[in-house]
Amino acid sequence: MNDVARVIKVGMADLQVARAPDRLVTVGLGSCVAVCVYDPAAKVAGLAHIMLPTSDLARGEATNVGKYADTAIPALLSRMEAWGGLKRRFVAKLAGGAQMFAVAAGNPALRIGERNVAACKDLLAEHGIPIIAEDTGGTSGRTVEFDSETGKLVIRTVQKGVKEV
Repeated sequence: MNDVARVIKVGMADLQVARAPDRLVTVGLGSCVAVCVYDPAAKVAGLAHIMLPTSDLARGEATNVGKYADTAIPALLSRMEAWGGLKRRFVAKLAGGAQMFAVAAGNPALRIGERNVAACKDLLAEHGIPIIAEDTGGTSGRTVEFDSETGKLVIRTVQKGVKEV
């Protein structure tokens, strides 16, 4: 087994899977949501950096599966299973979904962070994946680091410090 942990960067509208001892990191979570899924027995972790709630918002035929909750979450779960994870053992943690612009708060269509969180929760529930921790909402951006060895999620929130869930 590899003793040196790699840091795997997950870009915006991207998803990645890691095996212990590697860590998954994503930056720039404003209204986006980091969906972090973990299999504690297999020590397989997945992280999707979701930008929008549904692929119905896609323009054109080509769809980036990592961009939308309704395509990213099933793809992430499938990849984790391909890496040896078992769906019945999966647990999830969520971070992000902030309301980044005050002007948008009055218009429900522009509450993207809130809609992203709701879509992620609904999809995880549909797949029978319990959410065991979350740090969502608010008005500050976040950076997260997800440890595939322990399942710990470290969240750095702008002007609010570091939190571990």
